[in-house]
Amino acid sequence: MRSSPWHSESGTVPPKRVVIADDRTTADAAYRLACEGTALLWRGDFQNARQLLQAMARRLDRKPRKAVDTPTPTDAFHLYRQAQSQRARTLGMLLLPFEDDYHLPLRRAPDVRQACSEVYGPAAGPFVASLRELLGLIGAHEWRKKGVAVAELGERIHPHYGVFAPIRGEYVGLVAAAPLPANCSLAFDIGSGTGVLAAVLAKRGIARIVATDQDSRALACARENIERLGLAARVEVVAADLFPPGRAPLVVCNPPWLPARANTPLERAVYDPDSRMLMGFVKGLAAHLQPGGEGWLVLSDLAEHLGLRSRAELLDAFDGAGLKLVGRVDAKPNHPRATDSSDPLHAARAAELTSLWRLALR
Repeated sequence: MRSSPWHSESGTVPPKRVVIADDRTTADAAYRLACEGTALLWRGDFQNARQLLQAMARRLDRKPRKAVDTPTPTDAFHLYRQAQSQRARTLGMLLLPFEDDYHLPLRRAPDVRQACSEVYGPAAGPFVASLRELLGLIGAHEWRKKGVAVAELGERIHPHYGVFAPIRGEYVGLVAAAPLPANCSLAFDIGSGTGVLAAVLAKRGIARIVATDQDSRALACARENIERLGLAARVEVVAADLFPPGRAPLVVCNPPWLPARANTPLERAVYDPDSRMLMGFVKGLAAHLQPGGEGWLVLSDLAEHLGLRSRAELLDAFDGAGLKLVGRVDAKPNHPRATDSSDPLHAARAAELTSLWRLALR
């Protein structure tokens, strides 16, 4: 019996049973084994492994969804999350062997050393990881290399693995267009991620911005983007759980929008268990806002349409934190899912609005 260290960025536990698979393994056999919880360690051609993974995904997509009589939006959401989790587990059962220096000992295997080094750090010997995870690393490497065009900056933002890319531009547009408070020479950007909103605020002429995050990858990503954009003299990126010390005339936050558990590092930008970051920002804002200043909360109402959080809960949180609403600007999302009628959450996505809530001390 042979063994090898297991690696999973999402924290997936190693499979209990592993069999060898190669170019002779059929998609039906691989799919059956994966559904049963048996992983397949690939020893064949790398490109054939990719094709096998695609074939397994097609079988998953053809699998009928669990029927629920007139599901509520909340039921639909939980079924969708359950299906996504099962899909990730099943497709994660196709494994690859990595040798020293991230070499893949497979025919037609690409050079993945740079993509792996960016996420895993310096190589530390052989290990096993899923092909699905590797493809995510390769995709993240391409995003990081090419960047995402941000119209409001006239520049590109380069996201790192596990840091949410600004591909949904409506929230950036809201921050770029909302009227600034008077005498606004300082701003806090809470949960900065890639640093895109801090860069937009600097572009608008704010002299100093303090951008915070508690995730090490986000901090490295924001610093790299700020440096590349030539804004390091005006934007300071610091590690903090929400707020930096002091008060500012403008405090901006774009927290994760849905109160649910995140299953992967990237999902932490979308899912906020029990609305912890959202409520942490709202409850702490008054202590970090200068008199006459504004707090900008950028938030989608998708959670409301899914029955995960009510509008009344949000408004009550503002009131309980000593805040008043001085304005709100809305934007309609234009991402493809908003018009995809085959999406299980289509009704909620079609009704979604992203809003910039302008809050002030009461």
